[in-house]
Formats: sequence, C-alpha cells, structure tokens
Amino acid sequence: MSESATKTISAITSPHELPDARRLVVKVGSSSLTTVSGGISHERLKFLVDTLSETVNNGTEVILVSSGAIAAGLAPLGLPKRPKDLATQQAAAAVGQGLLLAEYTQLFEEHDLRVGQVLLTADDLMRRSSYTNALRSLVRLLNLGVLPIVNENDAVATREIRFGDNDRLASLVAHLVKADALLLFSDVDSVYDAHPEDGGSRITTIEHPDELEAVDLGTPGAAGVGTGGMITKVDAATMSSSAGIPTLVTSTDNAAKALRGEDVGTWFAARNSRRSARDVWLAYLASIEGRLILDDGAVQAISRGTNSLLAAGIIDVEGAFEPGDAVEICGSDRVPFARGLVNFSSEELPEMLGQNTGDLVEQLGEGYDKSVVHVDDLALIEPIF
Repeated sequence: MSESATKTISAITSPHELPDARRLVVKVGSSSLTTVSGGISHERLKFLVDTLSETVNNGTEVILVSSGAIAAGLAPLGLPKRPKDLATQQAAAAVGQGLLLAEYTQLFEEHDLRVGQVLLTADDLMRRSSYTNALRSLVRLLNLGVLPIVNENDAVATREIRFGDNDRLASLVAHLVKADALLLFSDVDSVYDAHPEDGGSRITTIEHPDELEAVDLGTPGAAGVGTGGMITKVDAATMSSSAGIPTLVTSTDNAAKALRGEDVGTWFAARNSRRSARDVWLAYLASIEGRLILDDGAVQAISRGTNSLLAAGIIDVEGAFEPGDAVEICGSDRVPFARGLVNFSSEELPEMLGQNTGDLVEQLGEGYDKSVVHVDDLALIEPIF
C-alpha cells in the first residue's frame, strides 16, 4: 500500500531498552495533571516536565501527547465537573488549552527546552495532504530542538471526527513519527489479571492480545476528569504493538523509572510490521457506515493486502454510505477482516455486484471503471478489545 511504513519492528524490544530509544511518544492523562475539582496541578506538571526533560537531555526525542485542556478549563469557568455537552466541552478546552501550554512553556524553560503546540483532529490524519503536513510539522519541530506537545483540537472537533480519547491519538502519532516506543501514563500503574483489591497480580508483558481475553478491563471513562479508562489504554497499546511499535502502560508516578528502563508497568511487545498512521486509523478508528460481503475468491485476493476490491467479488451490501465513507469488508460469514474507503454509494453498488469492470463501463458508462475500494484505501484488521 502507498504510505506504508518500513517493514520493520521497533529496535526497542524490552522496557529496559527505553533509555536507548531514538524517539518516544509519551501520553499523559488528565487525572495526572489536574486536581479533582479541575484546574492544573503545578506539582504534578512539574514532576512530569522534570522527568521528560531528563530524557530529552540524555539524547532521546520526545513528543508529548497531553490531555488536560478541558479539565484545566473547568475551575476558571466555574464548572463543578466535566460537562457532557459538546459546546461546553469545547469552551472549557478553549480556555484550558492556553493555561496548560503556558504552564508547560514555563516549566520546560527551566530546563532550557522550548515547546510547540500541535493541535490535531482525526480529520488531519485521514486526508493525505493534512497527514503529510502533520508529519512534516512534528519532524521539523524535533529537528529544531523543540518538544512538540500534541492534543486533540477539542475546541473545534465534532463528535463525528474525534479520536475519542488521547490514548488512541497517541498511538496514531507514534505511527506517524515512527517512534521507537509509546508510553501511556495515567493514574494506573499496570494492567492486572484481576482487580488488585481482589488479589490481582500485575501483568508484566503482553505478547499477544489473546492473553487478555479473560481479564476484566472495566469500562471506558469510568471515573475522574478524563475520557479514558484501562480499556482505552489496552486498545491503544494493542493497536500500536500489533503494528510494530511496543507500548508501556504505567502510572505517571512511575514515569521516571519507566524512562530509565526500570521494571514497572505492563509492556505490550511489538508484533508484525510497522504501518502508517493513516492505515492504523482506517483499520481501527474510522467511523464505519456499512459492510461489503465478498465471495471466497475475493476474500483470498484482498487478504494479501496488495489488491484493490472490484465489484465482481462482492455478493452483498449492508448499510447506507456515500463515496469516501469507511466500510467493513467481510467474508460470507460476515466477520470483518478489512476496512476500506468506498468509491461508490450504497445506492449505486447493488446493480454492480458480481460484474467485471468492462461490463460495468459498457452498461453504466464512464466513471465505473474504478475499483470499489482501492488498495491504497484498504487496511487489514485483527481483533482488538
């Protein structure tokens, strides 16, 4: 596929090697930066900045994906808790983002480090031009010795085009910049095989997501001022590790130990080859509007990852979608094995099913010589939580 990353797995193969990383993406959650009532915790922020500054000064490039903009805006706006309506969330983010960046700027300056703010929406990683611009901006900042601070652009993002949480955003950024590893910091020190209060033990390493099938990960956004939970961190860690980028899940309190290579948290070992951020977005995060059901021959062809999907191999269409929408691609068992961006609507496709391209052009005219899903807009998937 075009834009695919180099077919390698990260050179970092264990958490003990993190001090040797060339480039890291670090995500920190709202609960690690703000007070329970809202507002920025200067003490917590300073600890994080001191820790990251040590890492940068030791020669590792760091991109920080920071939550906390909405939470930081609660107290200044007199809001007692995180608002549920989108407009008030956007207002809180607009106020809080500036306050958060000002704190980061001041604290990093104490270590002679400059920071730059990069606000992204899901749309920025969906389109080739904006995807390329985001990459160029981040890499140029790093080349200039600036530490990029990334956040979802909550002040303008709509529900339809949001990442959903900064864990997934961090995973995409890690793929975008080809990071050696992703670190997800929150208020939870590890993934456990059961609740710690019930005698659960820390899981030190996850080689494959199947190992977590029996683990109760709770529900997303169960508490606090953030939107995530352990399940979103496992989702993000699985997304990254399954595409060649190892991930460590631990608490912000353990950040210094983690970055020094000490034994903390849960390590998700890298598997498979690296994929582009756009490919990861399409495989795991794109909003799905329908399904295409394929015959066995088309399933085999598409599963190779090198072929476009033609109408001749489609036997059924489900859902309502327009050209450019994302759809699941399934076999006759209706179990999805890929996702793609379609070139035709759900109204156009039924009369095209099972026909070869030449016949379609002859019957329906110009414009029907395109594939239904081009290989560049197609991503194979594997199950995650």
